[in-house]
Amino acid sequence: MKIKNLHDLEIFVLTADSGSLSAAARLLELSPAVASASLKRLEAELGMALLLRSTRSLRLTAEGERLLPAARLALAGLKDAVEEISTGRQVIRDHLQISMPSDLGRNQMLGWLDEFLTRYPEVTLRIQLSDRLADIYRQPVDIAIRYGTPADSGLVALPLLPGNRRVLCASPAYLARHGSPASPAELTQHNCLRYRLGDEVHERWQFFRDGEETSVAVSGNRVSDDADAVRRWAVAGFGIASKSLLDLVPDLQSGRLVRLCPDWSGESAPLSLICADRRQLSPTVALLREHLRQRCEETVANGI
Repeated sequence: MKIKNLHDLEIFVLTADSGSLSAAARLLELSPAVASASLKRLEAELGMALLLRSTRSLRLTAEGERLLPAARLALAGLKDAVEEISTGRQVIRDHLQISMPSDLGRNQMLGWLDEFLTRYPEVTLRIQLSDRLADIYRQPVDIAIRYGTPADSGLVALPLLPGNRRVLCASPAYLARHGSPASPAELTQHNCLRYRLGDEVHERWQFFRDGEETSVAVSGNRVSDDADAVRRWAVAGFGIASKSLLDLVPDLQSGRLVRLCPDWSGESAPLSLICADRRQLSPTVALLREHLRQRCEETVANGI
C-alpha cells in the first residue's frame, strides 16, 4: 500500500477538517472536479473508502478516521522539515485542537496557553471548552486535557498533575449562615452542590484519612453538568462543593472559598494530557505538556 501523491493526502485532510470537498478545493485553488478526482485516486491507491459523500453531506469512514491523525502529522512533519532545511533552525509551528474542562480551561488554562503562544507565536490553537468528554477518535481534537483515569486503555495519557484530589469548599457567607461541617458525615445536614457527567450525578462523595475511608450520600437543590457553574454557586454562597483542588486555588487564595474538613482527603482527580496515538506527540505537544505540567504544579504548591 503506497501513497504516490502527497497532494492527494492534503486534499483529504482539508476536506475532512472543513467538512466540504468544495471548501477544500477553494483553499487549494482547485476546481471541485480536480479535488474529487484526487480523493478517488487516493482511495483507489489505498483500496478503501475514506469519505462517504452525498449531495448534502460528507463524513469519514472508520478507515478515514484512523488515517486522518496520521495524515495530519505526516503533512505537518514534511512542512516543518522543509522549513528547517531552508532556514537552518528548528521550527515550532503547529495547529493543535485541544479539548479541556470548562472550569479549569476557562479560569486558568486559557492564561497558561496565552503564555505558551507568546513564547511560540507560530503555533495555532483551537480550544474546545466543555465537560463533555470529547471523542478524540471521531471529533476534530488532537489532544484532550482530562481529569480521572481514561476508561479506554488504548489512549495515551501523559500526567500533568497525578496527585491532584477533590476537596470540600464553601463560601464564608454560607458558613456564617449554616455552620461548617466538622466531618464528612455532617454533609447530610448541608446543601451540597452536585456535578453531573453524562447521565451520572456525582452524589456519593468519598473521603480518606489515615487508612480510613468513608462515603457520604449528599443532596441539594442544584445540579449542573458544567463544573464552572458548580464553583460559581459555591462562591455565591449556595452550598458546599467537592471539586478539584487545582480548580479552586484562586478562590481559596482570595478567601472567596474556604476549605472544609482539611484532615480528610477527597477522591483522586489526576489531570492528564490525552491523545489517541503516540505519533501525535509532536515536539509542540511535548513542549505544551511540560509548560502545563509546570503551571499545574506551581499553582497547587502556592495554593496550599
